[in-house]
Amino acid sequence: MTLSETESIGRWKKKRIMVTGGSGFLGRHVVQRLRQAGCTDIFIPRSKMWDLRDPSVSKALLAQVKPDLIIHLAASVGGIEANRRNPATFLYDNLAMGLHLMEEARLANVEKFVTCGTICSYPKFTPVPFKEDDLWNGYPEETNAPYGLAKKMLLAQGQAYRQQYGFNAIFLLPVNLYGPWDNFDPVTSHVIPALIRKCVEARRRGDDHIVAWGSGNVTREFLYVEDAAEAIVQAAARYDGDEPVNIGTGEEIAIRHLAERIAALTGFNGNIRWDRSKPDGQPRRCLDVSRAKALFGFVARTGLTEGLRRTIDWYVRHGA
Repeated sequence: MTLSETESIGRWKKKRIMVTGGSGFLGRHVVQRLRQAGCTDIFIPRSKMWDLRDPSVSKALLAQVKPDLIIHLAASVGGIEANRRNPATFLYDNLAMGLHLMEEARLANVEKFVTCGTICSYPKFTPVPFKEDDLWNGYPEETNAPYGLAKKMLLAQGQAYRQQYGFNAIFLLPVNLYGPWDNFDPVTSHVIPALIRKCVEARRRGDDHIVAWGSGNVTREFLYVEDAAEAIVQAAARYDGDEPVNIGTGEEIAIRHLAERIAALTGFNGNIRWDRSKPDGQPRRCLDVSRAKALFGFVARTGLTEGLRRTIDWYVRHGA
């Protein structure tokens, strides 16, 4: 999308924007997109200096920075295994960061607060495509329920603050993201970076196979990170409502087919063996993305194959 198409970001061009998690995977792309749109006064709090789990730290941060807009992307995240090992950490960290930061933002009269949630908040057996109105109709998939529930409570907090205080908090639900600067750590990464790393390394070593988790039969939807950044900037500029909004492509793919596509794009010609002793996670994930288009005009632009190609190229040049 061209800059002329995002002129409504002008409401923030001359104001101070704080992006928590702005040096992370999604955050660095959001900051880049804001700068492309002409925003120059952007503050990125680093976790080593600002531990947002501490309410006194959030209070001091708001007093020092005095932001007009907060885009809250900071999170403790990981793949299925990381969530299984650290459910309490993911619940506490994500709930505490958002809870304290939003309260201090409200007290400091911040004009707008953008929260990025997670589709892990959806019930385990949500009908496909996931509609925002189904968000509360059941318990999330067990392996990442604590993380999903913590994020979902920030939706409830924002809606309650809007009702009681007139606080302008919005809540976005990005689907699984991938792209340059993703986390390729074999222990904590999500499925796309994990498969890319396995395939690239196996090809370099000349291995005849890789091992992938689960059955390969579950489906997921994936959004290229630059498209996600565009959606967040558009929502910050144009959306001021209380309804949660899905951010995605509206297209799903079986993990088995995803692995085969990544193998082909990386040049790995060996076999893919599926370790069924490992969990699959939620059976299907695919979003209804009509609300984002209707409310602030977002439509994803990057197809999966092109996004995978860009991500693989980046990993080969930088990550590997």
